[in-house]
Amino acid sequence: MFKPIPVAIGLRYLRAKRRNGFISFISLASILGIALGVAALITTLAVMSGFQREIRDRMLQMAAHATVSGYGEPLTDWPDAVAKALVDKRVAGAAPYVEKEALISGLRNQPALVRGVVPADEARVSVLADKMVQGKLTDLRPGAFNIVLGKELALWLGVGVGDSVVVTTSDIRSTPVGALPQLKRFTVSGIFEAGYNEFDKGLAVVHMGDLQRVLRMGEGVTGVRLRLHDMDRAWEVARDLAVSLGTYQVSDWTSENANMFRALKMEKTIMAILLSLIIAMGAFNLVSSQVMLVTDKQADIAILRTLGLTPRAVMQVFMVQGTLIGVIGTVLGVVGGITLTLNLEHILKAIEAVLSVQLLPEDVYYITGLPTELQASDVTTIALVALAMAFVATIYPAWRAARTAPAEALRYE
Repeated sequence: MFKPIPVAIGLRYLRAKRRNGFISFISLASILGIALGVAALITTLAVMSGFQREIRDRMLQMAAHATVSGYGEPLTDWPDAVAKALVDKRVAGAAPYVEKEALISGLRNQPALVRGVVPADEARVSVLADKMVQGKLTDLRPGAFNIVLGKELALWLGVGVGDSVVVTTSDIRSTPVGALPQLKRFTVSGIFEAGYNEFDKGLAVVHMGDLQRVLRMGEGVTGVRLRLHDMDRAWEVARDLAVSLGTYQVSDWTSENANMFRALKMEKTIMAILLSLIIAMGAFNLVSSQVMLVTDKQADIAILRTLGLTPRAVMQVFMVQGTLIGVIGTVLGVVGGITLTLNLEHILKAIEAVLSVQLLPEDVYYITGLPTELQASDVTTIALVALAMAFVATIYPAWRAARTAPAEALRYE
């Protein structure tokens, strides 16, 4: 099959046995360095993406995809808002809620967010009922003044099911003896565990009617929580609902947790940059091996020049060879990285079995496994970066080969 002369010579140099074995060793080190860097980068980014997905999923099990609330005042026409939301085909569920920051007192004190919900409606927007480890969410009955606490919050307060806690809000009520903070005693009827510290230690749930009575809100609520079929369209759906209702405040899960997701994205980016240095080391080895190869092939280059090969074609010969080394290393790295990522959970279990240790103990970490999410965009980007580094690494050695003077190279041959 016909091949361009530079490609044919470059492939011949790649297949032929070299007189200098040290050059072959450096070329092999270049291939392994690029492959190791690509595999490590693919696996690390897959693990970080898996942790990000796990955190997001656990958070969105308890949090709403979007909320529509009033501007600093209770939302009184919430039944109409819920009805309009459920008509929208993009909305999977809607439920009213009341929220208030408060100080909860047991054996110790702990500030937390107290959320008033209707147990029958809560299943539409969260999986709180499925996360109950003690008691039932349906125990929250109007007028009973029961409360459900997160597991970490209950441990910190030193209370269990059947104990009483005092909820103190920042609202002030006037009495004959002066202004006093508004407080109410609740009975702990259940404990939930969401597997996400922000909820397990910072959330308490009561019946919406009880919290409305404590806050003296009448029939008003803080807002309406929405769960969507596609959570990435949260802002769009919440905005459309707010426009149809009038002037309301809109927020979604991305804006409410923007700092956390920015931090996760920054960590992933920094880790990618750091691990790219491993690929860069392989590329530097490729530079040194190509420079040594050019020095070793001075006589061959001179003969090719005398036979009519142009300096540009000489440059292409060595760029073909160097690029092929980068391609081989990248392909090996991609295959190795994908294989390692897909079997990482089994490898972790094997290490734990051999060393008789638990690398992710359940009493320390919420996530006891090693979640991974292999994204095609990450793999493609890593492969392109590795190929680009390998291509750039071949430019200087190939340019140096093109500048070889035939007479000088053949003087002592």
